[in-house]
This record gives sequence, C-alpha cells and structure tokens, in this order.
Amino acid sequence: AIAVRRETARDLGLRTLSDLSRAAPRLRAGFTPDFLGREDGLPGLTRAYGLRFRGVRSLLQAIKYRALAEGEVDVIDGYSTDGLLARYDLAVLRDDRRFFPPYEAAALVGPRLAREVPGAVRALARLSGRMDEARMRRLNERLEVGGEPVAQVAADALRELDVAGAEGGAASAGREALGRPGAPAGQGGFVDYLVTRRAMLAALALRHLLLVGVSLAAAILVAVPLGLALERAGRSAETVIRAVGLIQTIPGIALLAFTIPLLGIGLVPALVALFLYSLYPILRNTYTAVREVSPDLVSAGRALGMTPFQLLRDVRLPLAAPLILAGIRTAAVIGVGTATLAAFIGAGGLGDPIVAGLALADTRMILSGALPAAALALAVDLGLGLLQRVATPRGLR
Repeated sequence: AIAVRRETARDLGLRTLSDLSRAAPRLRAGFTPDFLGREDGLPGLTRAYGLRFRGVRSLLQAIKYRALAEGEVDVIDGYSTDGLLARYDLAVLRDDRRFFPPYEAAALVGPRLAREVPGAVRALARLSGRMDEARMRRLNERLEVGGEPVAQVAADALRELDVAGAEGGAASAGREALGRPGAPAGQGGFVDYLVTRRAMLAALALRHLLLVGVSLAAAILVAVPLGLALERAGRSAETVIRAVGLIQTIPGIALLAFTIPLLGIGLVPALVALFLYSLYPILRNTYTAVREVSPDLVSAGRALGMTPFQLLRDVRLPLAAPLILAGIRTAAVIGVGTATLAAFIGAGGLGDPIVAGLALADTRMILSGALPAAALALAVDLGLGLLQRVATPRGLR
C-alpha cells in the first residue's frame, strides 16, 4: 500500500496512484530498502504509473511512519493491515491499475510443532480465508495504538470469527507473548513500564552479559598472547595488527550478516562477531604496552640473570598491565553496544526490546532496551577501571 498524510490527499486531490503520478514531482518519498529494490516495489511501480518523485529516501520500517507524520517525507510504502495507518490517520491510495498482486498471509509452522502439537496446525487451518484487511487492521490498531494485551485481542478475534475451541490456546499463546519484548504493554508511565517488565529486562541483561563476557574472554585469550608474540615479529607486527583492525571497519550489522551463511542464527554467530570486534583494541594495546616497557628495566633484569619468561612475567606484563586493561575496557564497552545488534539474528539480549520498539515505532520500548544497555556499558567500564587501578604497580599510580 502507498500512503500519504490525509491533508496531503485532501489538498492535492489524491485518491489513486494515478492521481499520485501527477503530483509526484512535488512530493518527497520515503520507502523501505526492500521496496526500493524489489521488482514488485518501486521499480515496477514507477514503470506502471510513471512516478517521478522530487526525491526518494531509504527509510527503515520503524521510522517511516513517523517521518511521514512529521513532514520529513510526503509518501511512504506501508502495509494495508498495519495499525499504524490509523495511529497516524493516513490515507491509503487505491491501486487503480492493479499493479500490486494480492498478498495473502499464511502461517508457517516448523516440523516439530506439526509433529508434537498436531492440533495447532488444524486450528490454524480453520482461520484460513477468515481474516480480511479491515479486520486485521483493526486488530493491529488495538495492539499498536491501544496497547491492549495480545491475549485479549487474539481471544476477541477468535470469538468474532466464531472459531470454537480455539480461544484457550490463543489466550495461552498471548499470555506467553506478553513476556517477550515485542508484546505491547499498558499505557502507564515509563517507570511503571520498566517495573512491569523488570523480570524480563533482568533476563535480557543477563543474556547480554553472557554475549559480551564469553566473546570478550575469548578475545583476551587470543589477542593478549598474539600481542606478546608480535613484539618479537619486527616489521610484520604492524601488518598483522592492521589486518585485524580491518574488522573494525565492517558495520556491526553487516558482520553479523556475514556469519549467518556459515553459522546460522542465534547465539553462536553473535559470539563470533563480537569476538572479532573485540580483538583489535586488545591486540593493539597489548603490543604497544609491551613495546613501550622501559628498555633500561629490561636490561637490568637481564643483568640480574632473569630468563625471558621471568622478564615477561615479572617486568614486562606488570608494567604493561594498565595499558592492556585499557584495551580490554575499550573492547568491553564496544561489545556492550554492538551486542544490541545481535537481536537482529535472534541472539537475544537488550537489543530485543530495541528491535521490537523500532518495528512498532514505540519509543518507550526502545528506551527500555537502550537505557539498560547504556547503564550496563557504564557499569562494565567502571568495574574494569577499578581492576585497571588495582593492576597498576604502586610506583606507577
């Protein structure tokens, strides 16, 4: 569906996409990236209607409705069943040349559900062909605008459709959904919102710490010994460090996407991506710290008959520890921030409510993940800062 502000439709006399083609040179469009690239999206629509907008911007689904409402753009692509159409009082333009094919919703179930709960598949089949656009838009509006519980909306829908015997299962599924980040909550204040979700947020924070902690520990085990070894590598050391540093230039979401073909989705690819992101700060600081240890102190140790291992253990590492820990602090804070992106591949953590809030254009939900993530980053940095101070030799404090 193509939507405009209601006042835009009224002022320009827009009812159909043919009307839009005449007004397009005066209008700015904002479309999702997939709509911009798909043949049944803007390229095909342009050929069918001869659309030539004043400007076209790529906008994420999460922000395009707000961008339209605030006048940043004049036209967006939308979903005909989206409750946000009602929330922002938008006008949907009729596809008078029938360019868009009919998009029919279908339930996808995994083999495990079909095998273990065959009744669920039969219940879903009874809904086939029963939900029209108007009904679905109204139900989505209750969820996205009214903030009603999923269980209540689902149960009401089943009663309206007169699907006997399904209400209990739907209500149970809805109650379960309320514990997940994407489930709408009531309309209370932000503090109340956080309080009602405290158990869920605590679980997400623990998951976030797991992602960061495991990946950081693995990076320390690899980067610190590698940095120590590179101290003896001469000119090739900088080449290796720069090669590792190239990973930092890859956007976080792209790095996560690269791991999917090899490792699938979930925890493992997220840990691998976070591990790769953590390597460079630790490696660079370890190498620099060991290289900058006073040559006089090393020479004095050799004069006392210390072995290379003793020099490393008793002289180099203690003096290099503050700078090494500074690299670990940097990697940890980067990891806390990057781990929020892991929600895009199903790894969980505090990115879950952020992603769900973006999809629903719900600022409160976004903040319920972003603020705890920021607090977690500060806490991790503070804790490692204290450890850095303890690890610094007294003579260097």
